Amino acid sequence: MTTTLPNSLTARRAMIDSQLRTSGVNEEFALARMLAVPREDYLPADKAAAAYIDRAIQLGTSGHLAAPLFYGKALLEAAPLPETRALVVSGGTGYLAALLRPLVAALTEVSAGDAATGKVAGEYDLIVIDGAIEQLPDALAATLTDEGRIVTGLVLRQVTRLATGRKVAGKVNLMPVEDLGIPVLHAFDAPKGWTFA
Repeated sequence: MTTTLPNSLTARRAMIDSQLRTSGVNEEFALARMLAVPREDYLPADKAAAAYIDRAIQLGTSGHLAAPLFYGKALLEAAPLPETRALVVSGGTGYLAALLRPLVAALTEVSAGDAATGKVAGEYDLIVIDGAIEQLPDALAATLTDEGRIVTGLVLRQVTRLATGRKVAGKVNLMPVEDLGIPVLHAFDAPKGWTFA
C-alpha cells in the first residue's frame, strides 16, 4: 500500500464528476464513499499514479482494482442498510470492503479462493463480489439469508456484466443489470467440458 497522493482529493472529485455522475451513479451515499476512500492507498506505489483511470488495474497474482464505475454501480445495487450483515469477496486489495464497511452493521471479507471453495462461515444479508464470476458456488449461496441479496460481476458468453440476485426459497438466481468491464475472478470458473469444433 502507498500513501495518499498530494492531489488525491482533486482526482477523486474528477473521478466522481467525469466517470460516475455521467454514468448514472448519483446517489449521495455512493458518491460520499467513493470520495472518502483514496484508491491509491490500495495499490502498490508503482501503480498509484494510475489510481483514477477509468479501467481496471491488474496486480498480477495478487488481484486487481476494478474501474471506479464498477464500484460505484456495485454500491448502488448493494443498497446497504445500517443493519446489514455483509460479506465481501475480495479482488485482492481491500478497497471494496473499505467502501462498504461504514455503511453496514458488520462486514466480513474473504479471499476469492476461500469463497469459491466453500471456506466461508456465517450468515449474511448481502454478498458483494469484487470481480466477475462464471458460476456461483452452492456453498457461498448457502451463506445468504432468505431474501438476502448478492451483487457481482458475471461472465456470460465471454462478456462481463454487473448482476444481482436474491435468495428465494433457498435458491439464488443472478440477473444481469448491464454490460460493464469487470476483472474476472478465475477461482469461480466453471469446469470446462468437451467441445467439438
